[in-house]
Amino acid sequence: MKKKVLYFLSVLVAIGALTVPAMAADFTLSSPQLKEGATLAMEQVFNGFGCQGQNVSPALAWKNPPAGVKSYAVTVYDPDAPTGSGWWHWLIFNIPSGEKGLAKNAGNPAAGLAPAGSVQGRNDFGAEGYGGACPPPGDAPHHYQFTVFALDVEKIDLDSGVSPAMVGFNLNAHMLAKDVITVRYGR
Repeated sequence: MKKKVLYFLSVLVAIGALTVPAMAADFTLSSPQLKEGATLAMEQVFNGFGCQGQNVSPALAWKNPPAGVKSYAVTVYDPDAPTGSGWWHWLIFNIPSGEKGLAKNAGNPAAGLAPAGSVQGRNDFGAEGYGGACPPPGDAPHHYQFTVFALDVEKIDLDSGVSPAMVGFNLNAHMLAKDVITVRYGR
């Protein structure tokens, strides 16, 4: 009896492993400017608050989206910021499902490089669009999580002035898959 139960359990585990959607694991984010675990370049560092970067959002590309994707979103978050709630550097959502990435500097609303119909939310610097890394001087290097979300809705019905927490709530409620590149920066 014990052998039958173990055999049955091993069959269930094998079947479960085979039925886990491979597409979610295959959904990947890449960037010519970002390498997992590497130091963020000055091009992506904020220009202000004592930082002297260029504040240019990196080019991003994703591939192998899951079935049923209807839109994408990208966020950049620093969990190490000394705020008690981290720091949101970029939120862009309602990216059409036909898009395969974002152009370099798409986070600058004045550049007009973001996909048509997308919304750039308010970052924690208080502006719409990308706000680069700028940790306090002397802190250990902070981690910056660049995340792409594949979503099951064409549109999240929020405007650019909404709080990052509300955007995050909606992204997690509609997420089919996500991938993250984490980079570091300190000064």
